[in-house]
Amino acid sequence: MSRAKQSPSSRDLSRRYDRAFRVDDAYRATLPDMQNKDASLIQGANVPIQHVGISGFRLPMLVATRDGKPIPLECIVTGSVSLAADRKGINMSRIMRTFYEFKDRVLSHELLEEILVRYKKDLECSRARILVEFRYPLLQKSLRSGLEGWQYYRAVLEGTIDDLDRLRRYVHFDFVYSSACPCSAELTEHAREERATYGIPHSQRSKARVVAEVAPGRSLFVEDMKDLCLAGLQTETQVMVKREDEQAFAELNGAYSKFVEDAARLVYEQFDADLRVRDFVIACSHLESLHSHDAVSVINKGMPGGLSADFHDFRDLIC
Repeated sequence: MSRAKQSPSSRDLSRRYDRAFRVDDAYRATLPDMQNKDASLIQGANVPIQHVGISGFRLPMLVATRDGKPIPLECIVTGSVSLAADRKGINMSRIMRTFYEFKDRVLSHELLEEILVRYKKDLECSRARILVEFRYPLLQKSLRSGLEGWQYYRAVLEGTIDDLDRLRRYVHFDFVYSSACPCSAELTEHAREERATYGIPHSQRSKARVVAEVAPGRSLFVEDMKDLCLAGLQTETQVMVKREDEQAFAELNGAYSKFVEDAARLVYEQFDADLRVRDFVIACSHLESLHSHDAVSVINKGMPGGLSADFHDFRDLIC
């Protein structure tokens, strides 16, 4: 009996890592491939899987900007594909290896569409999805002192492709702002006027998370998402401040006090009017300083078959 056909128990197996060993095509052809075994080896129900892939692999990429000057950022990628009922599994490493073939290109929705088409070919699937997360820096000017500081925004570019090769593009964006309570402001003024009593209205750091589907033939950059949120909410948290900036921020909060219901509608108004946006969903969370719980709201555009307002992971909006 040849050594190759001997059972492991009958062989004197080496416990030494052979650094000189090199793999050739003939040896590679002998390696077992468990993912591509036949359907009889499927464990559990023989049903299709909507998403299977890998999440959280990191790499540096150049990210497209509105001014056309890409910036290098650390990106966190999730890639998944569909799996037919009669297939045991996918080649997980192919998700990353295919993406890495594009690593030196500028990250944009157009690039994601190229990769999605390759996923369908390389992994022989009917649908695929990619999400690329990063922290995007934008220089913010202080309100009055002339100082500047870098504000970082969590953003995700998402692309999907379906059974009919229809491509869809999304931008996920987090916007952190201050929410001064209108009720608390009115009650404070009441105490001042009626009883000459000093009080401070409560306000809190808050977050709006927007997922926007980009309209066909349009582009939507992180800068655009920030501008739309700022236009609606006005009271973005600050980076660099002096006393005159802190005073200005107090005045800004007084001019734009808002309940969480107001916040959702204000952001809705901006995105609903923008022709670059086909669909959207908005989740807001106000991290109450009055209560031991948070105030939350969710609103969507309401398109048939579009993004739904079923957001429930509000703990992820703590900022």
